[in-house]
Amino acid sequence: MNKLRFLLILSFLALSAASFAVVTPNGLISENAVLQQGIKVPIWGTADPGEKVTVKFLGQEVSTVAKNGWWMVYLNPLKPGGPYTMRINDLEIKNILVGEVWVCSGQSNMAWQVKSAENGEQVASEAKDPMLRLFLVPKMRDPQKVPQAWKECSPDSAITFSAVGYFFGKHLREALKVPVGLIDSSIGGTPADAWTSRSALLSNAALKGIVETPWTRVSYLYNSMIAPLVPYGIRGAIWYQGESNARRAYQYRELLSTMIKNWRDVWGEGDFPFLIVQLAPFGREDPKRPDPSWAELRESQVQVTQTVPKTGIAVITDIGEELNIHPVKKDPVGERLALAARAIAYDEQLVYSGPIYKSCRIKGDKVIVSFDHIGSGLMAKDGELKGFTICGEDRSFVPAQAKIEKSKVVIRSPDVPKPVAARYGWSNWMVVNLFNKQGLPASPFRTDDFPLTTLLSP
Repeated sequence: MNKLRFLLILSFLALSAASFAVVTPNGLISENAVLQQGIKVPIWGTADPGEKVTVKFLGQEVSTVAKNGWWMVYLNPLKPGGPYTMRINDLEIKNILVGEVWVCSGQSNMAWQVKSAENGEQVASEAKDPMLRLFLVPKMRDPQKVPQAWKECSPDSAITFSAVGYFFGKHLREALKVPVGLIDSSIGGTPADAWTSRSALLSNAALKGIVETPWTRVSYLYNSMIAPLVPYGIRGAIWYQGESNARRAYQYRELLSTMIKNWRDVWGEGDFPFLIVQLAPFGREDPKRPDPSWAELRESQVQVTQTVPKTGIAVITDIGEELNIHPVKKDPVGERLALAARAIAYDEQLVYSGPIYKSCRIKGDKVIVSFDHIGSGLMAKDGELKGFTICGEDRSFVPAQAKIEKSKVVIRSPDVPKPVAARYGWSNWMVVNLFNKQGLPASPFRTDDFPLTTLLSP
């Protein structure tokens, strides 16, 4: 081979390599993806430094040059629809939808799969909706990679997906009539500390002294299962967690508020909706050693929704199981989260919450309680009201009689002629039945400000 021919072949190979340089979109930018409507949509990935990257989608064409091995472009706001095809240089990504995207996160009750929920096998067999897409984040520790791919909702993809997430998406799809994408990033037995960045925790003096263990070390799930999702366009997040923080229930109000702010800050989309599932009733208690830690955590969850904007709570006091920390009825959980989303994220005028304690006044031997979110009125489900207690100056709570009078609940006991406070559902496990007439249960509450058992817990 003469020298000139050899040089020509080398030049051709170099040009070919340049033409086919590897441009790889992030794992979230895959076939079957759902892109968030109505916002600037980030599209990003990796490429050789200096490589030109061009993204074409729905008549838009945006280019950039990769720097330090990374590239990112933004598409202008999109309208819902699909399926569509995206081109990134020579790569075609098919079957993309535009609609609503939600992150589903938390510990085991969020990670609980469809197959293990009530009637799970049947639910999965009927899960056939090509306009609902599912992305399951691997339970991993690599802070950079998200190797999973989007899948159309089918019996095969739904059966191992979050049951709460699936039912939330199903009810949202039925209500909104647009494509919905769900990102399941959850893992059992984990505290909120692990889902929050270390810098966010360190910036809050009230959270100093958090104890780490090999499984629950601070921020490791934030690093491996939340940060890699950023800045994928989302509408909001649903959150079912708290069991692992119950011993620090009072601190949880500060911790969860910090975590929500942390996520909102890194996503840079403002105060996106964040919807919380309140802990279900659970746990047989020793009457001689009452443990109200879950009650105190439920109060912290409600307190967060009253102080942090664009948050809501799904109360599930009616679906707990005394000896099962994972109640199998997940459909009502998803349905109530979808109701909250429709009101908070999509501005629908509807009753989306059960009664929430507002205020009280004491009149003679009665404690009279007022509520927010009463809908068209209060009701006792299945008989007389249950789950109320009352106390006098000795702060010793005893069972109380309660009845509905117009839009209020009147609480009294012949054993407490001069009451100072009342409580409802104030224990880990309880049987309660106050609802509004829209069928949504009231959150447990207390009218007092007595010191909590978890106030000084480590």
